[in-house]
Amino acid sequence: MQFPLSPLYHHDPSKATTPLLLLLSLSQSRNLRAMTSSSTPSRKVLSKIASNRLQKEVMEWQTNPPAGFKYKINDNLQRWIIEVAGAPGTLYSGETYQLQVDFPEHYPMEAPQVIFLHPAPLHPHIYSNGHICLDILYDSWSPAMTVSSVCISILSMLSSSPAKQRPADNDRYVRNCRNGRSPKETRWWFHDDKV
Repeated sequence: MQFPLSPLYHHDPSKATTPLLLLLSLSQSRNLRAMTSSSTPSRKVLSKIASNRLQKEVMEWQTNPPAGFKYKINDNLQRWIIEVAGAPGTLYSGETYQLQVDFPEHYPMEAPQVIFLHPAPLHPHIYSNGHICLDILYDSWSPAMTVSSVCISILSMLSSSPAKQRPADNDRYVRNCRNGRSPKETRWWFHDDKV
């Protein structure tokens, strides 16, 4: 038995746009879903612009990575794991943390989701679940920013901290973020630019 999956459009400049119907058998559609499913079913495939931009950024990281960071190359362009070394002469000197960067379908027009993996550093703007309160990750994002510029901003934020402590509302925030809530779903209030 054949089922229509979705209409596709074939573009030929000499002809009008013609809709084509993609038909798959039930077993073929199950196999297709199994091949494309991931641990995050809502994640969409990167756009061509996002894919090209990320490939360019990977090449940049391979030739000129920002000081204090190591990118662990893998076959998943949508999720990067980046090792962060605390800057010398700061509270975080000699410490190493990991950032997880998840790129949305429309990167760089949309900001990536950036979190610290467990254990997250003690910092007034970093929650124990790894969420980071930093305006460039949300309201102040610009497509001109890169993964390198975001990492440098995060290291600068860490380096300027006068004390290792959690945000005052850490417990309440983390409790409200259970069930995998993304930090991008939070309405952040950026009120303290001292740390």
